[in-house]
Amino acid sequence: MNRRSLLAAVAWLITGHALKAQGTRPAVDVYKDPTCGCCVNWVAHLRKNGFTVKSTDVANIADVKTKYKVPNQARSCHTAVVDGLVIEGHVPAADVQRLLKERPVGIIGLAVPGMPVGSPGMEGANPQPYDVLAFDGAGRTKVYATHGR
Repeated sequence: MNRRSLLAAVAWLITGHALKAQGTRPAVDVYKDPTCGCCVNWVAHLRKNGFTVKSTDVANIADVKTKYKVPNQARSCHTAVVDGLVIEGHVPAADVQRLLKERPVGIIGLAVPGMPVGSPGMEGANPQPYDVLAFDGAGRTKVYATHGR
């Protein structure tokens, strides 16, 4: 290995470690109805918090939710996948980051059921308290985070 190759390899390693130290996040694939404006707002929230997001309009969002095992009681307007984990609805970016860091055993995703006012992408007057639910592949849910209380 010549000096130039060695320096290039060292630079590559340093850059890679610097990116990891900055906390780069995996890309998020969002599936949504083509007419949903609040989904666009949630995508903007993720981007503002450092995520790279690809948004795909789908004709039948229910099929996506079924494919990714989103429990009926936890469904919302859009479904996302990030590093193999499912994110349903208006989950705050901080909770997505926490899930990616902690990776609780058995949990396949997070959900904010419905579309509560005050959740990311649903900002407005009179925000409501809401829970972020963790769910497993069998459809069981439990509270993962609480906001607005």
